[in-house]
Amino acid sequence: MNTARRRAPLPSDRPARPRVVIVGAGFGGLSVVRHLGGAPLDVLVLDRNNYHGFWPLLYQVGTAGLEPEAIAYPVRAILRRYPNVDFRMCTVTGVDFAARQVQIAGATIPYDYLVLAAGSANNYFGNPTLAAHTYSLKDLNDAKRLRNRILSAFEQAVSEPDPTRQQTLLTFAIVGGGPTGVELAGALAELIHQVLRKDYPTLDTDRARVVLVEATDRILVAFPDRLQRSALRRLAQLRVKVLRNTAVESVGAGVVTFKNGRRLAAGTVVWAAGIRGATLLDGLGLELGRGARLKVLPTLDVAGQPAVFAIGDMVYLAGYQGDSPYPQVAPVAIQQGQQVAANIQARLTGRPLRPFRYFDKGSMATIGRRAAVFAAFGIQLSGVIAWYGWLVVHLMSLVGFRNRLVVLTNWTYNYFTYDRGVRLISGGPE
Repeated sequence: MNTARRRAPLPSDRPARPRVVIVGAGFGGLSVVRHLGGAPLDVLVLDRNNYHGFWPLLYQVGTAGLEPEAIAYPVRAILRRYPNVDFRMCTVTGVDFAARQVQIAGATIPYDYLVLAAGSANNYFGNPTLAAHTYSLKDLNDAKRLRNRILSAFEQAVSEPDPTRQQTLLTFAIVGGGPTGVELAGALAELIHQVLRKDYPTLDTDRARVVLVEATDRILVAFPDRLQRSALRRLAQLRVKVLRNTAVESVGAGVVTFKNGRRLAAGTVVWAAGIRGATLLDGLGLELGRGARLKVLPTLDVAGQPAVFAIGDMVYLAGYQGDSPYPQVAPVAIQQGQQVAANIQARLTGRPLRPFRYFDKGSMATIGRRAAVFAAFGIQLSGVIAWYGWLVVHLMSLVGFRNRLVVLTNWTYNYFTYDRGVRLISGGPE
C-alpha cells in the first residue's frame, strides 16, 4: 500500500476559481468569510492588523478594566478552519475598478469580486484639528493611549501645587452622547470614585469631574425616551455632569470651547461624537452619502460596479425604520456580510440577487455596574436585569474561549473587589 502523501497541486495544476477579496477583518468581513468558507471559490482577507477586535468593549480597555489582548483574536487563527480562505496583513491604498485590482504598498491584488468592509473613522465634522487635541476609541492603540492618559493625569495631579492646574488635570470631557460616550463616562466615573481614590489617598478625588457633552437635547438617541431618562439618572448617580444642547467649537491647550461661547478647562478630551465611512473611500471616486458613507444598492453592490459589494459602517443604505440609513453597529455588518456572501454565490450561478433585510435584535448600553438599558421587540428594560443581559450578550459575542474566560474573570474580579487590575501606564506617560 502506497502511504506517500499526495503532492499538493501547484498553482498551474489548479483549475481557475473565482477570487473574492475582502477588505477588512471586522464583524462584516468575517461574516462574509463564514458564509463563503468551503464554497468553490478562493477568498483573500486583507487587513492592516493581524487581529480581529471586539470594539464594543474598547472603552473597558481605556478605563483599565480589561487587557487589550482580551478583546482581540488573531485573524489567522479564525480563518484556518476554512481551507479556501487566506489572509494578508497590509494597508489598502486604493482600487483600480477597471482592472479589478486592489492596490497595496508596492503591489496589486487581482479580484473577481471585491467586498469593501473597511469599517469607519472618527467624524470631526469638517474640523480636522480636533483630532490633534482629543483622544479617540477606534482601535487597541487608541484605548491604551487613553488609559495611559487617564492614569498619567492622576500621577501629575498628585504632585501639582497649583489648584487651578490640578483641577484641569482632573477634568475629563467626553464629547458625544451615544452609546460609546455614555458607556465610557460611566466606566470612567467608577474608575475614579471607586478605584483611584484608594490609589491616591493624598489627592482629593472628589474634585475629579467627568463631563459628557452632547450637541443635541438627548443622549442615547436610538433608545426610547424612558430609557434615555433612566440613563441620565444613572449618570447623575455616578456624578457625571451631562451638558446637552452644547456643541463643541474647538479644543486646544486644555480648553474646550463651545459654540455658545462657554468654555471648559479639561486636561483630557475624548471624541465620541460620531463616525464616518473609512477614509479609504475618499480616493475611490464612488458616490458617498451622509457621513462620507458609500452609497450602495439594496443588494449591497455598488451602482455601476457589479463585482463590488460593500457592507458595515462604511455603507449608506436607507431603509431602517422608514427611510433612515442602517445604523453603524455590529449586527448590521454581520447580517450584511451574510447577504453579500449569498449574493456573490447567486451571481456566480446566474441567480437573481436578493435585497438586504435587517432583523433588528434591539439595542443595549451599560452605564456602570448593575445598570444598563435595553430595547428590543417592544420591550424596554433598565437597571440590573438589562445589565445581566448586556453581560451575557457581550461575553458570548467574543471570539475564542480564552478571551471569554479572561473577560469573565476580569469582570468577576472587578465586581467583587471594586478594583481594576490593569492600571498600567505602558510605553511612557501621555
